[in-house]
Amino acid sequence: MSHLSEDGTYICSMYTPVAETRLVIASDNKGKIKEIKEIITGATLLSLSDVGFDRVIEEPYHTFAENAHAKADALYRHCGLNVFADDSGICVAALDGKPGVDSAHYSGSRNDEQNLQQVLREMEGVADRRAWYMAIICLIWEGETYYFEGRCDGVLLHEKRGTGGFGYDPIFVPDGYDQTFGELAPAVKNAISHRGKAVRQMAAFVNEQLARR
Repeated sequence: MSHLSEDGTYICSMYTPVAETRLVIASDNKGKIKEIKEIITGATLLSLSDVGFDRVIEEPYHTFAENAHAKADALYRHCGLNVFADDSGICVAALDGKPGVDSAHYSGSRNDEQNLQQVLREMEGVADRRAWYMAIICLIWEGETYYFEGRCDGVLLHEKRGTGGFGYDPIFVPDGYDQTFGELAPAVKNAISHRGKAVRQMAAFVNEQLARR
C-alpha cells in the first residue's frame, strides 16, 4: 500500500505478514494425516511426533466425543498450541453399532487387517449389511473447545476390494457408489467421507476465526 509523504513523493509500505497458523493433530496415523492434509490448506498440520508427544493417549470412554476430547486435551496440555483430535469408527447395524468406538482395536489388536477380518467373521451369513462411518472432531482453539461431526452411510461387502484407504475401507461401499473406500480416488473419498465432512466443518470454522484477526 502506498501513500504520499509531506514532500509529495510516494512511500510504499508493506503489510505485516500473518503469522503461520499451526494445528496439531493428535495422531501419527499416516493415512489419516494424509487425508486431512488434502482438505486443510490454510494451516500447517503437525503430528504428535512433530511436537514431541510420545505418550499413549488413553481412550477410556464409550462415546466418540468423549474420546476425542480426552486426546485433544492431553495434547493441548503438552504443547499449548491449537490442537484437534478425532475419534472415529465404523458402526454396523447387525452388530448393534459395533465396532464403534472400539474400531481401532476390535480384534484385541491395533491391526487394521485383523480388525477387518474380525468384522467379516461376525458378519458371515448376515443379510443386513448396513453400516456407517462416524467421526467426531474435538478442536481446542485459543483455549476454547469445539466439536464437529461427520457421518457416511453405506454397506459392507463379504470380502475386500481395493488397496487404498485404511482400516475398514476395503469392505465399505458408501451409499450411491459401487466402489469401496479402498477403490475410490482419494479426492472422491474425501468429498463424501465421515472424516472429510467433519474436517471441512472445522476448516470453515478455523478460516472464519483467522479472517477476524
